[in-house]
Amino acid sequence: MEILDGKATSTALKEEIKQEVEQIKATQGKIPHLVVILVGHDGGSETYVAAKVKACEYVGFKSTLIRYENDVTETTLLEKINELNNDNDIDGFIVQLPLPKHINEQKVIEAIDYRKDVDGFHPVNAGRLMLGLPAFIPATPMGIMTLLKRYNVDTDGKHCVVIGRSHIVGRPMSVLMSNKANPGNATVTLCHSHTPNLKEITLQADIIIAALGKPEFLKGDMVKDGVVIIDVGVTRLPSDKTKSGWKLYGDVAFDEVSPKSSYITPVPGGVGPMTIASLLQNTLLSAKNEIY
Repeated sequence: MEILDGKATSTALKEEIKQEVEQIKATQGKIPHLVVILVGHDGGSETYVAAKVKACEYVGFKSTLIRYENDVTETTLLEKINELNNDNDIDGFIVQLPLPKHINEQKVIEAIDYRKDVDGFHPVNAGRLMLGLPAFIPATPMGIMTLLKRYNVDTDGKHCVVIGRSHIVGRPMSVLMSNKANPGNATVTLCHSHTPNLKEITLQADIIIAALGKPEFLKGDMVKDGVVIIDVGVTRLPSDKTKSGWKLYGDVAFDEVSPKSSYITPVPGGVGPMTIASLLQNTLLSAKNEIY
């Protein structure tokens, strides 16, 4: 069993981005610029945004954090998005999700210029991904593909089972894994909460990507020997065994599943760090005009 170390891989990736940024600065005088809009004070969002800002600083990006309180109107938010769309100094921006209930998330996503949509959530980017055209790929699936590639995990002709059908992870992963590419060329089964006999399907899988948000859902008796496990889940639960009083759990029962795995991502330290590194990659691609 080998750990797919997202922490180490993301560190290497950030070093590569940092070097490229230094070259761009030296030759063009350009500094890639990422903007993050944060609404409210959701604990998870605060943590993610702080990590994104810190990562930007590390690689030499210019980063701007725009904050709004929970009671910000949808109109105010859309006006700010329009302003950012038309600011040529900004290469990419994201609106951190989730948003308060009075704001239509899909309306906000569609208001973002798809050429600056470094989260890869805009319908234009989603459609281009489906068609195999250049597009901003959502950061978590992009990070997973990078992990598979850097560890030379063989996906060609393998049966890949994706558990979860969100537009952020599950659906784009199913497309990427079935693409005529490396990694890719897998036969993909997309499962979800209405899939009957899920255990029968996962027992056939060579690769399982668990992205359903249920802590330790995938048990040892649900996988075969030699399986590759990508655990996307992150659930924070109370714990009396840690100083903080809480512990992070993935969607996979690691202690049960890891002995049967050929490769597995840990939680934390697996997919999470790769998500932030991939967001930086997308911003760099935007700054270099390599997608649009």
